[in-house]
Amino acid sequence: MQTTPHPEGQIDCTVHGAVLQIGINRPAKRNGFTPKMFRELGEAYTRLDDDPALRVGVLCAAGDHFTAGLDLPTIAPLMQRGEKAVPLGLVDPLNLGMDGYRRRTKPMVVAVQGITYTLGIELMLAADIVVAADDCRFSQLEVQRGIMATGGATLRMAERAGSGNALLHLLTADVFDSAEALRLNFVQKVVPAADLLDEAMRIAELIAAQAPLAVVATRQNVLKAVEHGPVVAMQDFLPVQQRLSRSQDAAEGVRSFVEKRAARFTGQ
Repeated sequence: MQTTPHPEGQIDCTVHGAVLQIGINRPAKRNGFTPKMFRELGEAYTRLDDDPALRVGVLCAAGDHFTAGLDLPTIAPLMQRGEKAVPLGLVDPLNLGMDGYRRRTKPMVVAVQGITYTLGIELMLAADIVVAADDCRFSQLEVQRGIMATGGATLRMAERAGSGNALLHLLTADVFDSAEALRLNFVQKVVPAADLLDEAMRIAELIAAQAPLAVVATRQNVLKAVEHGPVVAMQDFLPVQQRLSRSQDAAEGVRSFVEKRAARFTGQ
């Protein structure tokens, strides 16, 4: 990431093989999000989905903190007008399925450290796998500012941890640590801060080594089960498996098994 980012912050993208590393870069302001950063984040997520050479995203942040959340002086006018900061037609980083926005199809791993407030929690809950540093401080503090969390926390906290645990943190605006986030299933792994990005990249590269069509289909089926229930998700089992089994990657999977070698998947 650049050491002297734009005063309004920026989102930096770096390609590592099939992994797109997406960096939040405004450390002087604890990575507080401005409209410019929202727009660029939507563009980065869209790049991940649209580039066939990219298979997995890793969202991370420069400096000691993931993000303190919204830069309210720059975002408040949008709220008051009822406008979104991410332009219509792009992939929504919060993956809410709102009208006019695309939903992400490829996996996203998030690495969080230090202060991870409000939007930070919502971005990580909207992703697929979260690795947290052992120095994290989390808070969903919108009620302390007279507003409501509208980036998915009210939905996903309850889905992951139950309504009581969700309301404990949503209504008190308290600060909790990585151990509590792990207990609530908000994060999947806690590691020393020095190992954070390496571990997130390791997981992303493991995912990138699998068959891309199967990875996307598996992720979408899990999401459908969460949002619509297991009975609806089960309806995809036969047709999706039939489609996948006819792919070149499925044939390569069989060949690699027979030949006792690592598979070389192409996403076809």
